[in-house]
Amino acid sequence: MAAVHPGQHKSFSLPPARERIDRAAYELFSRHGVRAVGVDAVVARAGVAKKTLYLYYPSKEKLALAFLQRREALWTQAWLQEGVNRRARRPADRLVAVFDLFDSWFHRSDYEACAFIRVLFEHDDPAHPIRKSTEDHIRTIRDFVRQLAEEARVRDPDGFARQWQIVMMGSIIAAYAGDRDAARRAKKLGVLLLADAGIRSRSRARI
Repeated sequence: MAAVHPGQHKSFSLPPARERIDRAAYELFSRHGVRAVGVDAVVARAGVAKKTLYLYYPSKEKLALAFLQRREALWTQAWLQEGVNRRARRPADRLVAVFDLFDSWFHRSDYEACAFIRVLFEHDDPAHPIRKSTEDHIRTIRDFVRQLAEEARVRDPDGFARQWQIVMMGSIIAAYAGDRDAARRAKKLGVLLLADAGIRSRSRARI
């Protein structure tokens, strides 16, 4: 089975024009961020009139919020969570499998880094709807890690999940800065975090 890329689209059973708008926004926002991409660029990529875009999304903010929801569906759920669950059975091994999945992602020629991190850096107002939505999506990823930590019987699963997510996010940024082997280095740190929590993973620290 071919590997699923985090940017690969699924059918959402939307009207054709809206689906083209959503796909165009996803591709552009994922790679360039929200602020750097104007509405004109989205309608040009989608091949629709600007009036059509505003019919579905009265503002760019609404379009950005829809993009973040789509990113969670495609990246967090369909790619990360399902991918990790396919790669391992034991919760501890699933935690380590995050970095195996990242390794394949980091070595893709179209690696675009994390859209949530990118958008988070663009919006420093904690009350901004896009900032709040981005924080919620990042929290969803941490909740998934915490669930695995609970199933692995890690002490203080919330604190562990925060540590694990720091390693995840750090590896994403390092890979975007040019270290395409960042996931392999992060995996070794993950094994150490598990060992510190008294949990042994069957996965090897080396890839």
